[in-house]
Amino acid sequence: MSHETYVIADTHFGHAGVCNFEDSNGKKIRPWSTPEEMDEVLVDNWNKTVRDVDKVYLLGDVAINRRCLPTLGRLKGNIILVAGNHDVFRLEEYIPYFKDIKGCVIYKDYILSHMPVHPSQKERFKGNIHGHLHHNKIFYDGIDIPIIDDWYRCVSVEQIDYSPINFNSVIGG
Repeated sequence: MSHETYVIADTHFGHAGVCNFEDSNGKKIRPWSTPEEMDEVLVDNWNKTVRDVDKVYLLGDVAINRRCLPTLGRLKGNIILVAGNHDVFRLEEYIPYFKDIKGCVIYKDYILSHMPVHPSQKERFKGNIHGHLHHNKIFYDGIDIPIIDDWYRCVSVEQIDYSPINFNSVIGG
C-alpha cells in the first residue's frame, strides 16, 4: 500500500496558554477553552486524515508538558519529529512516539524546519515549510514577508485548519 506524506506544526498538546493566544485584533487563534478539549480535537482531526502507513513530518512544539507526551501515541502514521523550541525533554522521552527525530529535513528539495530559515538560504531550496509563527508574519530587515508566499509556507495548526496537510497540497502539486 502506498503512503501519503503530511506536514503539521505546533500542536502544543497540553498547553493551556496557547488556548488564550490572540491575534493583533484580540481574536483567539485557537477556538478551545481548555487544552484537554484542544487535544481531543487535534487527535481526532489527525486520525481522520492520516492512515497508519502514511508519513507525517511534525515540525516541532509537540507537547508542552511531559504528562501529555502519551497523547502522541494515539496519533496514526509514521511520524518524524523536526524538533522545535518547546521540545525540551530528554531524547529518550520522545523516542517511543517517533520514527525519527531531526533538527531539520530536506524533502523533495524543500527544507522542513520548525522556525523559518534565513532568507539567504532561498537559492538552496525550493521553499521552506515551517511552523513556529502560528498566525504571525515573518519580518526581516523591516520587510513584512507574507506567512505563505512562494517560498515560506507556514503549517502551524492555525494555518491549516488544525489538521495535518498533504505535502503536495502545501507545495501546490
